[in-house]
Amino acid sequence: MSSSAPSPASARPVRVLLVEDDELMRRSFTVALERYGYRVRAAADGLAGLELFRDGDGFDNGFDLLILDVMLPGLDGIGLCRRVRETSLVPILMMSARGDGLDIVAGLEAGADDYVVKPVDTYVLVARIRSLLRRATYAPSAAGAERTAGEEPVPSEGNLLVFGDLTLDTAGLEVFVSGSPVALTPTELKLLLEFAAHPGVVLERHTLLRNVWEYGWDGDSRVVDLCVQRLRRKLGRDRIETVRGFGYKLRR
Repeated sequence: MSSSAPSPASARPVRVLLVEDDELMRRSFTVALERYGYRVRAAADGLAGLELFRDGDGFDNGFDLLILDVMLPGLDGIGLCRRVRETSLVPILMMSARGDGLDIVAGLEAGADDYVVKPVDTYVLVARIRSLLRRATYAPSAAGAERTAGEEPVPSEGNLLVFGDLTLDTAGLEVFVSGSPVALTPTELKLLLEFAAHPGVVLERHTLLRNVWEYGWDGDSRVVDLCVQRLRRKLGRDRIETVRGFGYKLRR
């Protein structure tokens, strides 16, 4: 699987695929994002969006970020998200008109990194996009190098952090379980690195929302819970422990 996130040093515009069936909203979002310097390609239904994504619409290396409405004709946004995740780790932002809890949960379970509820202010949308792109280009200089007072050192070799059968290469940003590589989305990777920087320490949901999703206190903790669930499916269910009433911790 591959991600098409741009290098922070790259001067080229960020390329966004917007899939929205409401023509007025589609045009409005496109114009607003282009004013911020993004290059936008838009589709009115899920199948057309999937076709645009697969051929990259003429862009080298495809799109840098996808914005998908949940309610789409033909192939809905959740189904489209699943199809994209079969081949790519590109950041995905879901939009829900109703803010329906089931839509939000389904989108995040399908592999989306974040969501917004329509109607959404342009400033909020751009802030979420920028946060997603920062995660996609995240390159910590020394993840896990600093530990909370009293924490035991993590067994490591160079840039490797080792937790049982789990190994993180903090320089190459690669993850291995029992020696086999594991593909993580940018958000999943940043969440795992946050845990790895504080092994054995309980991290509250609002702390993770602030440090990983860059939310304030009003963030939706479901994005944390569902991203943890996705990590457990990829890393093993016992690697990240739930501390009921508080949050989560990475087992040493």
